[in-house]
Amino acid sequence: MPSAKDATRRLTARHADHPLRGIALIVASTVFLACSDTMAKYLGRTLPPIEIGWIRFLVFLLIMLPMMLTSASPLRSARPKLQVLRALALVASSVLFITGLQFLPIAEASATSFVAPLFVTALSIVLLGEAIGVRRWAATAVGLIGVLIVIRPGSAAFNPAAIFPILSALSWAITLILTRMISGADRAVVTMTFSAVVGFAALSAMVPFVWVTPSWHDILIGVLVGLASTMGQWIVVLAYRYADASVLAPFTYSQLVWVSFLGFGLFAEIPDSWTFVGAAVIIASGIYTAHRERLRRKQTAMPAEPSPNP
Repeated sequence: MPSAKDATRRLTARHADHPLRGIALIVASTVFLACSDTMAKYLGRTLPPIEIGWIRFLVFLLIMLPMMLTSASPLRSARPKLQVLRALALVASSVLFITGLQFLPIAEASATSFVAPLFVTALSIVLLGEAIGVRRWAATAVGLIGVLIVIRPGSAAFNPAAIFPILSALSWAITLILTRMISGADRAVVTMTFSAVVGFAALSAMVPFVWVTPSWHDILIGVLVGLASTMGQWIVVLAYRYADASVLAPFTYSQLVWVSFLGFGLFAEIPDSWTFVGAAVIIASGIYTAHRERLRRKQTAMPAEPSPNP
């Protein structure tokens, strides 16, 4: 039986070459994702992160329900254990990032979470057995330096809560690696169904321990969080039909612009200059990593994967 890695390598990236359309879609997705993160931060004033995540996954499940009911065997997977692990990693990424938003300026949390592609590089060795060249390791080291510039450990500006978006990025990197491992074995609808069902079930098991009865206003904001998040992720998938990851990568980071404006408008948060300097270093490293990934895919015929966005 062929391995998931062999099956993945037989796949090719199937998209039309319409880079401007892909760029427009990826920028639109960052607007939705920025709004989702901003509303989640606002909702964090009254509800715990697990409950916010539960509402988000409830909306996700309800959106997926028609597709699940009309699809043949949406939970029949060739690799069910990996699907469950992927869904749990996705849940962890979401809840950890929402937790970080309660303590950090939204621009700082977003900038720190951009380190996810660098974690993918490191995890590819352990989980996929890939050989990583010196240049990709150098890009990873530069990106980590960017994270240190943003969070500034040991200084008065350091906030220990910065660990939450970093762990969120790590969880998202695990999600991407597992996505790559199962992409040649299961249909996309199966992966999405597992994400919705397992994610909602896991959070449903935890939410009674932290439950705070939401107001109707909280419920409305929570539903909007789920809608904006799902819409943003769906548009990301559409964008990658029209352009390569290496083309779209620079534009995924425009989310930092939107969250900076929203953070200032709603929470009077003004990112300091070091946040932008560190973000620039992380983004440059991420763009170079995407470029090296494109070259590697040409050699191994691997499909593009979505840009990290917790």
